[in-house]
Amino acid sequence: MTKSDLFAALAVRSSISSSLAEQLVNSIFDSMADALVAGEKIELRGFGTFTVRSYDGYTGRNPRTGETVEVAPKKLPFFKVGKELKELVDRERNVA
Repeated sequence: MTKSDLFAALAVRSSISSSLAEQLVNSIFDSMADALVAGEKIELRGFGTFTVRSYDGYTGRNPRTGETVEVAPKKLPFFKVGKELKELVDRERNVA
């Protein structure tokens, strides 16, 4: 499902215009991104949890040249699927 598909699905399910659906989805995603940038945790019960994980810097190796490269520390978003969503997907997989 793409972002455009999400706009369309929301518009159909909620009987709203597609432009309003687009504004709503973009607003939600922007709010989630802002929360993660601020270091906050986003918990959507039954769906999953978004957090930011910090990774230390390390000495890596360029696979093409074999040269050592220093990799800077970084922060990346991380998603942990919720129990209900995990069970729903697994149940659907076993039915098909």
